[in-house]
Amino acid sequence: MSKYRDGLRIVADILFIARKRAKKTQIMYQANLSYKLLCRYMVKVVDAGLIAIEGEDYVLTTKGEEFLCRHEEYSKGCKSLEEYFNYVNNEKMILEKMCFNAGHVDNKVNRTYRNREVKKTMM
Repeated sequence: MSKYRDGLRIVADILFIARKRAKKTQIMYQANLSYKLLCRYMVKVVDAGLIAIEGEDYVLTTKGEEFLCRHEEYSKGCKSLEEYFNYVNNEKMILEKMCFNAGHVDNKVNRTYRNREVKKTMM
C-alpha cells in the first residue's frame, strides 16, 4: 500500500473527526493536514453536504455518515484485494522457482557430471 493517503482517505479522516463536532484547527491537526490542504478539502466536503457548519463547529451530516460507512466497506475490499494479490504474487514466485531454479540445479548437476567425465578421460 502507498504511504500517502488518497483523496477519499483524507475526506474520511476529516469526516471521522467531525462526527463529534470539531473546529477547523482540531480537524487540521487530527487529520494531519496543512492549512492549505485543509481549506481545499473543507470546501469540497461542505459543498458535497457531508459536513455542515454550525457556528464555528463542523458537524457530520447524515450523508457524511453514509460516506463513512461506505468508505469503511471500500477500505475492507481494498485490503482483501491487496491480500489476494500478495497471495497470487507469492504463488507466481513459487512456480517460477520450481520451473527456473530446477533448471539451474540440473545445469549444476550436469556440469559436475561432465567435469567428472573429463577428469576420467584425462587419467
